[in-house]
Amino acid sequence: MTKPILPSELRDWSADHQRLHRLLLRRPDLLPRGTGLLLAVSGGQDSMAMLGLLRDLQPLHGWRLQLWHGDHGWRQEAAHQAAQLAAWAREQGLPLDLEHAAVVENAASGGGNREAEGRRWRYGALARAARRRGCRHVLTAHTATDRAETVLLNLARGSHRRGLASLRTLRPLDGDLLLVRPLLGFSRTDTARLCRQLGLPLWHDPGNDDLHLSRNRIRAEVLPVLEALHPGASQRISLQAERLAAELDQEPELLQLALRSLEAPIGTVAAGLATTALDRRALLRLSPVGQRRLLRHWLEGQIGQPIGAEALEAWQARLPLERGPGRADLGERWQLHWDRFTLWLVPPPRRPCLSPPTPANPASAMARSSRPTATTTGGT
Repeated sequence: MTKPILPSELRDWSADHQRLHRLLLRRPDLLPRGTGLLLAVSGGQDSMAMLGLLRDLQPLHGWRLQLWHGDHGWRQEAAHQAAQLAAWAREQGLPLDLEHAAVVENAASGGGNREAEGRRWRYGALARAARRRGCRHVLTAHTATDRAETVLLNLARGSHRRGLASLRTLRPLDGDLLLVRPLLGFSRTDTARLCRQLGLPLWHDPGNDDLHLSRNRIRAEVLPVLEALHPGASQRISLQAERLAAELDQEPELLQLALRSLEAPIGTVAAGLATTALDRRALLRLSPVGQRRLLRHWLEGQIGQPIGAEALEAWQARLPLERGPGRADLGERWQLHWDRFTLWLVPPPRRPCLSPPTPANPASAMARSSRPTATTTGGT
């Protein structure tokens, strides 16, 4: 039986190695033992630090490491730097796929469009390379600093909470492929120190110095001020995004439990048309924010598509009892109806309806005739 390797027996074992090793022990789903890992390596300090750490931890976890580098063709010196990186990888015995982006070479020079096009090409090429190499896990070297920059940018744009919880540690990439960001607990200061300690070569991207790009301005002008005022600000902002992501992941369970308390029997008016209904009066007893969150969750769960904030607020404004019964078109031929007691959804018709549904009994017919019909559009 082979004797297991201990961390203390590994080369250059440090507190940084220990930090990542402990994370992987807590989260074995991130980088499972013995699996193939495809590392996106730009040659900059973050990706080289990720490579250095994982190469040192490889004897403990038994991974197969495969490197990938993409040359967008935006810089004259990029091809030369890519060749140098490939030569270094060969010397280290590390397999590397080098790809050139012919499509992105002629992308519009306007920063945002070009960056978005480059990102789409990069992730598409990574997915294809992962399938070729039999690697289910694709790794990028985003750090806590990157996530703090993203949070600040999205906050300034007025993003929804999901935008503030972006850059997840683990997310789907394409089909069964997973995108993993193992360095989100490390800052850019940490990766610079790691590269020095491990003696790793670096290839600088001059594009990171272009202050016409909003992310670079955040990095060069905003985060340094926050770090000067509150040292460790980047790490705390990143950690807050992590907490928010965890809360958002748990929120559907809590909302589903809350919706169960609002479920109402489908009335005779909606019989044969709806499969689910909510108690209008019980919903209106909640705070406006609570109403919107539950309505959004209910509607999106039934329709299977996102609901815009403005449309949701417009429908909510028509729900107070004094506004009477009504109806709202949700798009794709879905309709939301409400009477004095109930809200219900009517899905798109599968075929033309030849006659209205027949009430179950005469008493139901009398009740139907004494209540407003679902097709009224009052409350507008």
